[in-house]
Amino acid sequence: MKHQQILPLATALGILIVLAGCGRKTDPAYVAEVDQWHATRLERLSSETGWLTLVGLHPLADGRNVIGSGPEAGVRMIDKAPALVGEIVVTSGKAALLVDPDCEVLVVGREDEGAVSSLILATDLLGPPTVLACRSLVFYVIDRNGQLFLRVKDREAATLQNFTGIERFPVDARWRITARLEGEPGTVEVPDVLGNRSPSSTPGVLVFRLDGKEYRLTPTGEPGSPMFLVFGDATNGPATYPGGRFLTVDAPAADGTVTIDFNRAYNPPCVFTAYATCPLPSAGNTLPVAVEAGERKWGQDH
Repeated sequence: MKHQQILPLATALGILIVLAGCGRKTDPAYVAEVDQWHATRLERLSSETGWLTLVGLHPLADGRNVIGSGPEAGVRMIDKAPALVGEIVVTSGKAALLVDPDCEVLVVGREDEGAVSSLILATDLLGPPTVLACRSLVFYVIDRNGQLFLRVKDREAATLQNFTGIERFPVDARWRITARLEGEPGTVEVPDVLGNRSPSSTPGVLVFRLDGKEYRLTPTGEPGSPMFLVFGDATNGPATYPGGRFLTVDAPAADGTVTIDFNRAYNPPCVFTAYATCPLPSAGNTLPVAVEAGERKWGQDH
């Protein structure tokens, strides 16, 4: 596959780092560390079930939902699917699959058990969902604020086949910042691309200084655990994805300090597909400065 050929080369070349505009000298060992992190990120992204394979997101109504690629399917999958896969019956927020007798559906991870004819499906609400496979497609049910959706991936998707990497800003130690976690744990309202707002736990507020000015970002996560940031900045639109970027932050040290490494900022799944349900920056999480670090814009945006 084309993506399998490009990754070793991309790793060797620093994963398409944009070399123009490098500022102060950054420790080569640190650059290599960030490059390796990004190489691992690309390997996950370009796996056969990564975000590059996402080809469908279908709302499921209460009752019977006929799924397949044929005209009788209310949940119309891509043409690679059989005309009739079967039906998903939704009752009180729970989903059950009934497979058409002429269709072969396997449970991923349990392929040795053979094809299934009916199955109660776990959603992703409380843990990993039941993942099903039919031909090159995999699909499973997700729960978003009580609304169930069928998420469909194609292990032979064109986006995956044609993927050659993601451009980044040059790795610059200026964007590896020490912050402090302040305030008390609580909740924060996190919007998403579907228009929903969901309360998420937050351990407090990350406070840091950049070029002499103080800034604040509210992460999600539990006290004492790694944190997750969805942030926006002045690069959004012209240079980076308009909906902001993601960043994982380690748990605070014993003295309450936290390292925010914007060189590891990465694009949300919505950059690669129109069928993801990405969170957006919460109130106050859009910085008025241009964070020229991490991944740049990819493709045509979705």
